[in-house]
Amino acid sequence: MGVINVLQRIGALVLLLAAPPAVAAGFDNDYEEKPWAEIEVQLPAYPEKENLISFEVGAKDDSQYLIDGNSFSLGADGVMRFTLVVISSAGARNISYEGMRCATSERRFYAFGRSDKTWSKARGNQWVKIKGDSNNHHVELYSNYFCTVGTAAIGNRDDALKVLRSGGQLSARYR
Repeated sequence: MGVINVLQRIGALVLLLAAPPAVAAGFDNDYEEKPWAEIEVQLPAYPEKENLISFEVGAKDDSQYLIDGNSFSLGADGVMRFTLVVISSAGARNISYEGMRCATSERRFYAFGRSDKTWSKARGNQWVKIKGDSNNHHVELYSNYFCTVGTAAIGNRDDALKVLRSGGQLSARYR
């Protein structure tokens, strides 16, 4: 065996030892490259009064805020979906089916309730950052009921409903 053959074999061995395992490298790249995908959304039944759970939104707001407990879901895509009912001090009702992503601090409207108890698909249904003052109901739900900074605080539907019924303020158990 000549010197050149020995050097070629040593070089090949060095390359093999220096290369990362193909399986691990492929796994990491595959994992990092998968984009988030939202699941197909099914509209819930129209909210019934007996299923509504109220929550507080700041001391200055005279409106009443309620979530239909039967509509609440936590999807495999990490999105919490729920029907929100807002009743103004004058009695006007606004009903919406919405989604909230804790991981990205975003919310989205899927549909709005009509007076004939049917749904109208939302035209502006893109994901929007949750921001605002302390009287904003989306900020309140995000900060004090369902989410912590950057992660989903609620692990399942039952825990979310417990937090709603207890008045929010995520306890140490949910943080």
